[in-house]
Amino acid sequence: MSTTTNARHRAERAPRLRRPRSTVPLAVQSAIWLGAAGVLGLWWSDTTSVVGAGGWLTDAGRITGLLAGYACAVLVALMARVPLLDHNIGTDRLARWHALGGRYTISLILAHTLLIIWGYALTSGSGVASQTSTLVFHYPDMLKATAAFLLFVLTAAVSARAARRRMRYETWHYLHFATYLAVFLAFFHQLGNGADFVGHLPARVAWYALYLGVAALVGWYRFLVPVRRSLRHRLRVADVRYEAPGVVSVHLTGEHLEELGARPGQFFRWRFLAPGLWWTANPYSLSAPPLPRHLRITVKAAGAHSAALAGLRPGTRVWAEGPYGAFTSARSRSRKVLLLAGGVGITPLRALFETLPGEVTLVYRARRPEDLALRTELDAIAAARGAVVHYVVGESASRHSPLTARALGALVPDLAAHEVYLCGPPGMTDAAKGALRDAGVHRRHVHHESFEF
Repeated sequence: MSTTTNARHRAERAPRLRRPRSTVPLAVQSAIWLGAAGVLGLWWSDTTSVVGAGGWLTDAGRITGLLAGYACAVLVALMARVPLLDHNIGTDRLARWHALGGRYTISLILAHTLLIIWGYALTSGSGVASQTSTLVFHYPDMLKATAAFLLFVLTAAVSARAARRRMRYETWHYLHFATYLAVFLAFFHQLGNGADFVGHLPARVAWYALYLGVAALVGWYRFLVPVRRSLRHRLRVADVRYEAPGVVSVHLTGEHLEELGARPGQFFRWRFLAPGLWWTANPYSLSAPPLPRHLRITVKAAGAHSAALAGLRPGTRVWAEGPYGAFTSARSRSRKVLLLAGGVGITPLRALFETLPGEVTLVYRARRPEDLALRTELDAIAAARGAVVHYVVGESASRHSPLTARALGALVPDLAAHEVYLCGPPGMTDAAKGALRDAGVHRRHVHHESFEF
């Protein structure tokens, strides 16, 4: 019998914690698809017949337009930072849904534009260029719709992977706000020209309710709640400490921090009110369990923002949005847990290492011994709870990679029986996922949260 098969049999015998899986992801997906079906039902109920090629093209344009309008509301809702969604689905998973939905939405918008122009041109017997001019300059709210179309195309271009690699996170983040303006401009065009809304009061009311509901979620969770919490908790920088080359810990103090409900493994979006830093909020994980008057993050200098944190002065005011993420103990269903860290990915895992119940093993990979941030703390935690820590560093890490099924199995006996929390650079996490799969660890037992939004 192969090593992988033996591992799978051992995993089946391993005790599992009886924690019910969250039904929120399935419920949200079901609600999205039901809403899309309702949108198609709106077109069906308002369409008596379709005649000729122009009619077919125009109705295809109506369908794609309705679905694009609905998808815009869904995409904004997914990134409204609603705690129910964020804590049960995970910020990175919501971001992936948003990115995938964004590609479909842009395709629907392009199809809607082309089909409507072509269908109207065939019906009226005019040319495509003439019909485009007529639509843009003589139909109500079409200038707004044209501006929205251009903004959507611009957002799609800057969101493409090739463009993202060449752009700072802060720049991409603020350019992405153009989608809010695009959705706002397109909304009036939908009600002013959409055949399914003109003279159809229930449909108009439902569309207003959908968009106003999403706008309320965004206004509350992305703007009002962060402002209210910042005024309430009065966070300030208490100290900045060197941990490893290019890595510092920022200690923060505040009031009533237990009210935040933060959990080990979660992150906040931090806005430091200092020159050059106040205008953007970047995500950094808690690197220690939260306390009623103290929080800590540990950051590696990977860009202008993160590098500037080493120069923060005590007393600097901080606005924190969060907590976010589902990378917490709630995901674990086994009494045996492996924490697999690479580089500064140790930050959320250090907090989990101290607090996760059961038998916990930590494997921490770094290029050099001096890059092992927080090592003293990790050793102290391991000694206090009787846990095991494996440090994989230096040249041996490149010649004999620990990210294979055989190597991990040697470090962690009965690997397939473990729940795995994984955090590190993209290349490391991809290799680790493959190794864990080869070792017989079920994908549902591998938990990973990415900050590549």
